[in-house]
Amino acid sequence: MSSAGGLQIRGVSAGYGAAPVLKDIDLEVVPGTIVAVVGANGAGKTTLLRAISGMIETTGTISWDGADLRGTRVEDLVRRGIAHVPEGRGVITELTVEENLRLGHVWRKDKDDARRATAEVYQLFEPLARRRTSAGHQLSGGERQMLAIGRALVARPRLLLLDEPSLGLAPRVTAEIMALLKHLREETGLAVLLVEQNVRSAFSIADQGVVLNLGTVAVNAPADQLAGDDELRHAYLGF
Repeated sequence: MSSAGGLQIRGVSAGYGAAPVLKDIDLEVVPGTIVAVVGANGAGKTTLLRAISGMIETTGTISWDGADLRGTRVEDLVRRGIAHVPEGRGVITELTVEENLRLGHVWRKDKDDARRATAEVYQLFEPLARRRTSAGHQLSGGERQMLAIGRALVARPRLLLLDEPSLGLAPRVTAEIMALLKHLREETGLAVLLVEQNVRSAFSIADQGVVLNLGTVAVNAPADQLAGDDELRHAYLGF
């Protein structure tokens, strides 16, 4: 992959307490590409996203467009164009759909474009437009996932970190979300780092596939190559 701009991860180790979860990770995501990170439970996938977002201490280098990210506050990450949608949706259930989306652009100065971005989210996710006054706890699992992604998109991110977006969703909704990510990559040049258990769905839209195994990068190769490698899938992914 090219090394021009984007997300650069070099020699990163991270964990909780004394035991490292990630060990000497090298990875990059350039603009206009989707990198899918897959692996068994406990491989370190969520920890990787948390490390990028500064939620845990790390060693090594994490940079975005050449600027060091370590120690950056969440609001400054958003200002730099980085959005993180954690596993479990991240929706504030007491707030309405509209209020949740408003949180996505609270740090943006261009309020006119923030309103346009919100309108685009409603266009992308029609169920949200019909439920804009509904509280988060009244939404289905699929609608909550749409809302979590939508809230990230109204910030106009250039890098989207997605943790298990298909978790608990119907196959049809998963397919719609994957199609949306592919559309955004092609139309806006969005860079996506996608952590996903649904390997087939992830590899169907990804440019690059990364297999994590016990906290290390076991394989980093074009996604279509990984999808077609039966021996590798059996060894690391169990199908």
